[in-house]
Amino acid sequence: MSDEIVLSVDRLMMHFGGIKALNDVSLNIKRNSISALIGPNGAGKTTVFNCLTGFYKATGGSIKMKARGATTDVIKVLGEPFRATDFISLKTLGSRLYYKMFGGTHLVNRSGLARTFQNIRLFREMSVIENLLVAQHMWINRNMLAGIFNTPSFRRAEEAALNHAFYWLEVVDLVDCANRLAGELSYGQQRRLEIARAMCTRPQIICLDEPAAGLNPAETEALSRIIRLLRDEHDLTVVLIEHDMGMVMSISDHIVVLDHGEVIAEGPPQAIRHDPKVIAAYLGADEEELV
Repeated sequence: MSDEIVLSVDRLMMHFGGIKALNDVSLNIKRNSISALIGPNGAGKTTVFNCLTGFYKATGGSIKMKARGATTDVIKVLGEPFRATDFISLKTLGSRLYYKMFGGTHLVNRSGLARTFQNIRLFREMSVIENLLVAQHMWINRNMLAGIFNTPSFRRAEEAALNHAFYWLEVVDLVDCANRLAGELSYGQQRRLEIARAMCTRPQIICLDEPAAGLNPAETEALSRIIRLLRDEHDLTVVLIEHDMGMVMSISDHIVVLDHGEVIAEGPPQAIRHDPKVIAAYLGADEEELV
């Protein structure tokens, strides 16, 4: 694990009308680490993920990501509202217009961050291998004439995409399922396929939303091995939301605990395990009762 901060969240806020889903959430994620975001149901964990990945535009605060050799302001790429000061500088106005017209969640992924979902979102009527090829649309030759004439560069790009897809199928142990429809796979296999598809976008940070939900102990152990492999062999930074505390404590380098939209504790697993605030949040007791 590096000491470099790859993802920095400062005083993040997300309001839905009068409801404060997130209130001044701040956290730092180190490069090449496994960090877990935990907390009771309704604590705001998935809301944080949705803000990090651009599915929600945060009400306030900042999200800065360092990946692919650049620093990305996640809130900015979603398109900020115009202000009077924007019209003072043509450069600022042009930048604001660009993100208003072309900004969005896809730019967060292009910047190096991918995610999976709490509810699996595969293309169920497409084959397993097709799911992984679709995810590589940014990395293949999309020139129409090259495709029509089947040029050497087009064939090389297609072969590279296929090899990349099979590599990740091998990592998640799904090579034998390559030509099956994604919707025909078991629940555990679909979970692993979704991770493989996210990895085909070539991210440097991956956010996993409850990847072990619904898995049996053997499948959970296999998933833990895959997550460790992403960090150890692919220099990936992993951020996960998970309710399986055994898994969280065994694989995490750093844990952030949320309750009612606020960070109540963070640190290594050993410190979080015995933190009175964390115990109170999970047991529904007052801190004084646990002292």
